[in-house]
Amino acid sequence: MYTQGLDQAGTDEQIAVETDELLSAFQERIDAEEKIEPKDWMPEAYRRTLIRQISQHAHSEIIGMQPEGNWLTRAPSLKRKVILLAKVQDEAGHGLYLYSAAETLGVSRAQMVADLLSGKAKYSSIFNYPTLTWADIGTIGWLVDGAAIMNQIPLCRCSYGPYARAMVRVCKEESFHQRQGFDIMHTLCRGSDEQKAMAQGALNRWWWPSLMMFGPNDSESKHSAQSMAWKIKRFSNDELRQKFVDATVQQADFLGLRVPDDELRFDEDSGHYRFGEIDWQELFDVIAGNGPCNKQRLEKRRQAHSNGAWVREAAQAYASKQASRAAA
Repeated sequence: MYTQGLDQAGTDEQIAVETDELLSAFQERIDAEEKIEPKDWMPEAYRRTLIRQISQHAHSEIIGMQPEGNWLTRAPSLKRKVILLAKVQDEAGHGLYLYSAAETLGVSRAQMVADLLSGKAKYSSIFNYPTLTWADIGTIGWLVDGAAIMNQIPLCRCSYGPYARAMVRVCKEESFHQRQGFDIMHTLCRGSDEQKAMAQGALNRWWWPSLMMFGPNDSESKHSAQSMAWKIKRFSNDELRQKFVDATVQQADFLGLRVPDDELRFDEDSGHYRFGEIDWQELFDVIAGNGPCNKQRLEKRRQAHSNGAWVREAAQAYASKQASRAAA
């Protein structure tokens, strides 16, 4: 019998010995809503899927600090600066929780970071767009974090225990971020004509990229069906996207803003908003590294990693010194 340890790399030979009995027993646990824990047996494909998803999620939190970070000194008031600083700090913490969750699957943090810096690993396409005005910061909180909440609340019931538990706190903090963003937009929309125009411009820029955050249509998604069978995901891409549109259009109406979609309409029969076709080529271009800020965001991450080398080295030296003293 194949027993999977935390330090096993997951070779083709290991996959080959996954018997029908083991796979069936594993799926029965999933179907019974049992949580899978790090030392439990799991199919190698399940482990790899989780590593890919959780590490990409962690990378997104870390890269996602950049679009807002450059507004920390330019926010329009001390209150706004403090709130934005707290939000960026939260995102760093989310990355920490998620890297830690991924490490329980046998991948090192150093390897995950190396994959990000080399361009091998992906992160959310939404973080490759520029923040041109203060309204963009509000729209990120309202739309981007709003979409993240739609994606992440079901992850609190993910079948993998460490990921599910990490998401409980992440979702609580993301709810604060969404309210912070909506408050900025609400303030702008109650302000001058110029401020409301700024809010409308930000909505125009971020609406379609926010819909792309949920991933390709279900018919084009490579991983959704299996992830849902394993209960890593609870809803399909299209289901989550529709839920987001239904909620957000009403919020835009409250703000007095127009969603930039000429085909948007409410369907009485289904009770849902119908919306226009997404420009999927734009999503694929951004994922391929050709978005407005891909190169800039990754290069800044590389510089930050390089500049922080002395901190990591000092921490490692201190840890080694303490270990030597304890062993003496």
